[in-house]
Amino acid sequence: MRVLSGIQPTGRPHWGNYFGAIRQYIDLQTDNQGYYFVANLHALTTVRNREQLSRLTLDAAIDLLALGLDPQKATLFVQSDVPEVSELCWLLMTGAPMGLLERCHAYKDKKEKGLAADAGLFTYPVLMAADILAYDAEIVPVGVDQVQHIEVCRDLAGSFNHEFGEVFVLPKARVLDSSAKVPGTDGEKMSKSYNNTVQIFEDPAVMRKQVMRITTDSRPMEQPKDPDSDHLYQLFSLFSAEAPRQEMAALYRRGGFGYGQIKKALADAAEAYFAAARERRAYLVSHPQEVVEILADGARRARQKAQEVLRRAQKACGLAVR
Repeated sequence: MRVLSGIQPTGRPHWGNYFGAIRQYIDLQTDNQGYYFVANLHALTTVRNREQLSRLTLDAAIDLLALGLDPQKATLFVQSDVPEVSELCWLLMTGAPMGLLERCHAYKDKKEKGLAADAGLFTYPVLMAADILAYDAEIVPVGVDQVQHIEVCRDLAGSFNHEFGEVFVLPKARVLDSSAKVPGTDGEKMSKSYNNTVQIFEDPAVMRKQVMRITTDSRPMEQPKDPDSDHLYQLFSLFSAEAPRQEMAALYRRGGFGYGQIKKALADAAEAYFAAARERRAYLVSHPQEVVEILADGARRARQKAQEVLRRAQKACGLAVR
């Protein structure tokens, strides 16, 4: 199966990003043909500083490589390095109903809050559709909040196919497993919006301080506790193998411990879990040319596929006269 996923370069990845999405779609590279891109065109709707966008774009690529994306198995590239996608976006835009785009969550929510919304945000789902259709993607791993955009993509592709023939592959959403809750430092869902995140590649000493500040309740040490309802245990479970997880659960049910003990164990487990990725990232940061070459090779391969699909669409709608 051909799988496609993009990541916006709008900030450093945190534990919630990894367990909620990144780990899952990187796993898909093993038995599928994967296309993974850094969505810098999409990021322009929020990042308006040249140096910051350039830096975040390279950082996002480094982060994906460090976390296990293998350029020998998957195609990694920067969105703007495939200009065919922008042209394909226009072809789709000419048939995109205004009402369809007005109902999309990102635009609708911003308007309802009285915030300014630009044309980039309004047409964001069309560019996302072009990202998907340009590579004949069959599977798109997304969170529940992004399923609507896949439905929009299918609507636009289906309408184009109806008018001009079978040009586009209709993709299917694969909803990412959200059963493993990733609590933030305040116990709520980890999110940049809540300012409660712990970054994956944070300095270990800083990470430990953040973990030690995680909010806990005031139950006495000797009181037994239900591990499944405790956010510290939920976080520890993400980083631990079955045996230490069961030992920790037994400790909770037995009681007689302090939350500081659990926080230390969590920090130790998190540091060990990401140690190899942190080492890979340090190497890539000190060898940026290797990353640039990986992205250039990925863009070359991505463009080959996107050119094929764009040419197909151009011929179908009458733009290609030769």
